[in-house]
Amino acid sequence: MKNYKVAIGLVLLVMCMPLISNAQEPASTLEFPNAAKALEVVQKYTKALQAGDVATMDAQLAPGAMVYGLGGGLDSLSKAQHKEYYTNSTSQYKHTLSGELYLPVKVTNNWNEGEWVLSWGTNTIQDKKTGKTIPVPYHTAGRVVNGKIVFLRYWYDMLNILEAQGFEVRPPSK
Repeated sequence: MKNYKVAIGLVLLVMCMPLISNAQEPASTLEFPNAAKALEVVQKYTKALQAGDVATMDAQLAPGAMVYGLGGGLDSLSKAQHKEYYTNSTSQYKHTLSGELYLPVKVTNNWNEGEWVLSWGTNTIQDKKTGKTIPVPYHTAGRVVNGKIVFLRYWYDMLNILEAQGFEVRPPSK
């Protein structure tokens, strides 16, 4: 009889699981009031990169914004360092983005709570002196607060860049 009661209890618990899980608040949504504004800010930033307009890129960042992943490093860049990085980059290279895809998403009840715009594409970088081009697949995640980017994380294919500069990947010696 004891085993029968335990079995019935387990069956009832399993049957109620969908109700329990559906009662939880979703951790993210694609529909939120500021989605269009967040998308506009990030797209204005990327269009300015293509135009070599560092001042407009800088204007999309909040005063205390932090940028991660530029130059292949894990270190963060302040707004001023970001401006310096892109001033140097756009003076040497032309950036052309293609295959762009943008996804605004609002995250709640999680460590990365906030309104984000995720983007993917290919940044074709052309050396202004030599004309040599390097296609670089990329992904960014930008958190937007009050119409400004406060956090921006870059991920991109460093191997394309290194190989274009003559570096080789060799298997380890045995």
